[in-house]
Amino acid sequence: MAESDYRARATGGIATLQRWYRPRTGLWAGTGWWNSANALTVVIRYARLTGDDRCANVIATTFTAAQSQHAKFVNTYYDDNAWWALAWIAAFDLTRESRYLESARIIFARNTTAWDHSCGGGLRWHAKSTYKNAITNELFVTLAALLHQRNPGGGYLTWAQRGWEWFSARGFIGPAGLVNDGITLACQNNGATTWTYNQGVILGGLAALSEITGDRGYLTQGEAIAAAALRRLAPGGILAEPCESGAACDEDQAQFKGIFVRYLYDFWQHSRRPGYRGFILANANSVWDHARKAPPQSTLPRSALPLSGSPLSGSPQSALPSSRPPEFGLHWAGPFDQATPARQTSALDALIAAAALAPQP
Repeated sequence: MAESDYRARATGGIATLQRWYRPRTGLWAGTGWWNSANALTVVIRYARLTGDDRCANVIATTFTAAQSQHAKFVNTYYDDNAWWALAWIAAFDLTRESRYLESARIIFARNTTAWDHSCGGGLRWHAKSTYKNAITNELFVTLAALLHQRNPGGGYLTWAQRGWEWFSARGFIGPAGLVNDGITLACQNNGATTWTYNQGVILGGLAALSEITGDRGYLTQGEAIAAAALRRLAPGGILAEPCESGAACDEDQAQFKGIFVRYLYDFWQHSRRPGYRGFILANANSVWDHARKAPPQSTLPRSALPLSGSPLSGSPQSALPSSRPPEFGLHWAGPFDQATPARQTSALDALIAAAALAPQP
């Protein structure tokens, strides 16, 4: 399949996502604070893929309006803070506006205050919690490495390496090669759920550290985690969250798979393992073929698909096999269950990565 086909699908998916966008708040209705940071990241990655400079309006609107909920995008959850910092790094890369990079730096400085000496280091999950979980510390490593690449000499590389050395030595990675949710008060792996995003976010940090230092050992460590994830979290080659086989996933968990694919794509850019490309394309195809709400049997030009509720609008040029923008559910192998902002954002991560990987027509 040509890159243009995945791009057309992503364009339709973005149109659906923007139905939930509220310029007054700068957030996506029906989802959480950190989820909106990921929705913004997806819009930015779509803009980088397509060159659609109208996305800058969404970025600027969110930067101004969303701070009415949390000034400087900081709250008491350190993982939430980091998601917003990563979104602003992406915004800086797209627009080159220094205010976005400065926001990421302020957030990172806030998060360093969560590092303490229990279990020899690492960040707490929440200001009033002693729990040290994987995602908060993975985000810290990745954010520090990315900040160093944009602001060398700011001490970020030291933090990134220190964070990874602590993380890798503290047993977060279980015997199956997968990252568990966190560690106990006794500083041992807690054996909790191996969420897909915990396998993905650290790949972003390891890829950046390898690029910064020239040490391919970081890639080797990332490849081991990725291999375990593809082997154990993708039955039949299609990614599935552990909660999908039991009780229903909540809106946070519905977001996770796309984050894994996002960072697997970023990692592939450094590792170039051919299996990652095939995996991403297969998952994007399955999202479209099996996780999409069944469309009516008609075809309208994508110019009929306004990105409603958003400053981002336009008239893309090719056609999608639907009279309305596509909606995506939780289960990438099917069947479709319901459309929510988290599900839509997650699916878009897969479609955008596939569009970046697929051959040009």
